[in-house]
Amino acid sequence: MMIKTVKRYPYLLCGLLFVGSSYAFAQELNVTVQDQQGKPVQDAIVYIEGSNVKTAKPKVEQDIIQKGRQFHPLVTVVQTGTNIKFPNQDRVKHHVYSFSPAKKFELKLYSGVPATPVIFDQAGTVVLGCNIHDRMLAYVYIVDTPLFAKTNAQGLAVISDLPSGQYKVNTWHYALKNENTPVAQTVNLAEKTSATVKLDINAAVLVIEK
Repeated sequence: MMIKTVKRYPYLLCGLLFVGSSYAFAQELNVTVQDQQGKPVQDAIVYIEGSNVKTAKPKVEQDIIQKGRQFHPLVTVVQTGTNIKFPNQDRVKHHVYSFSPAKKFELKLYSGVPATPVIFDQAGTVVLGCNIHDRMLAYVYIVDTPLFAKTNAQGLAVISDLPSGQYKVNTWHYALKNENTPVAQTVNLAEKTSATVKLDINAAVLVIEK
């Protein structure tokens, strides 16, 4: 009778355990953003920097839609190098532009979808407008990291799949009194997985989204 031998692969097993452990130690950071009165701040941008943050190419192309003579969304956050399209879903034509140093561009009077997207290739704040409709306004915030999120109506931003370590957590909002200077703090994920950020907000600049 023949006896079959079973080969064992200790190195493969160790490798699988190592891969599994890396996922097991991935954590989630919850950041709550509030104004001076402790009220939640929507549309704040939270992004993470640190020595263990790996750079990566932008994964997807973004859309900023014009509908009802408004930009949707009001605030967009993207990684440096992201392409953004500007579909016009209105019956009237729009003329989208920006004079911001981080990205100066102009999409002259058009309907539908411009053939070429706009590449946002420099970190910073971009304010969008329409030459035809002065009330149209939107913001694009470009960051050099793939780890970012935007707060919801409850003022919460969640960034997932973070290895344990120390990070610089930056928070920005278009209505900051100190304009384009984000609020920064250091968070060590080995000690805590949540943080609260207080922003000095200029209420007169806030835009109520419809």
